[in-house]
Amino acid sequence: MAGHSQFKNIMYRKGAQDAKRAKVFGKLIRELTVAAKSGLPDPDANPRLRTALLAARAANMPKDTIERAIKRGAGAGDGVAYEQIRYEGYGPGGVAVIVETLTDNRNRTASEVRAAFSKFGGALGESGSVAFMFKRVGLLRYPAEAGSAEAVLDAAIEAGASDVDSRGDGHEVTTAPDDLNGVREALEPRLGQPQSASLTWQPASTVELDGERAQSLFKLLDLLEDNDDVQQVSANFEVPDSVLATLTA
Repeated sequence: MAGHSQFKNIMYRKGAQDAKRAKVFGKLIRELTVAAKSGLPDPDANPRLRTALLAARAANMPKDTIERAIKRGAGAGDGVAYEQIRYEGYGPGGVAVIVETLTDNRNRTASEVRAAFSKFGGALGESGSVAFMFKRVGLLRYPAEAGSAEAVLDAAIEAGASDVDSRGDGHEVTTAPDDLNGVREALEPRLGQPQSASLTWQPASTVELDGERAQSLFKLLDLLEDNDDVQQVSANFEVPDSVLATLTA
């Protein structure tokens, strides 16, 4: 179990993203609908739906909104078909970026994603052009109050997790993709419900950015995340604490 977080520089931006409540709900509804459509509408028999439900509850989505999204995916409702498409490219400073989308119009989404990269000095690449720099993992986040670093580490080891990173603001537990829900269920009696649980892309290595390039990259990530079709953005950047402090002052 290592003490280094690959997600550190992504997390500082989380507060600003959480504030976009309406957009967060829209993305979660889309994921719930697609998850229900991709398998059984029963979360006990559909791991993707279980993960989507956990994310929706963590965002305090109303129960009736969740139920409507699942029913829509199971066959009731407007019948909008969403396609899952992944885009890859390079942002400012040569940072590798993976953009995961759910869209009902691939031409629109491709055009908007390409325009975002171009606007901030990046370039969209071919499929597979940067994915080899990342590893697909499950990620569980717990508040600091969930337990001490030692207690969380012990619980995570027993639950079958791959890694733990504990800092002053909380704990991050990583798992193999297929183990995400199993580890979450095993940890719940000891740590409670996680703040979030999701599949994400963990970079094998990071690119350190100075202030100017970091600012451009953050603008690119914000623009991508603000797109209704974009579900998740991952990037392999690292920004020194001193630069982060300047940018967030």
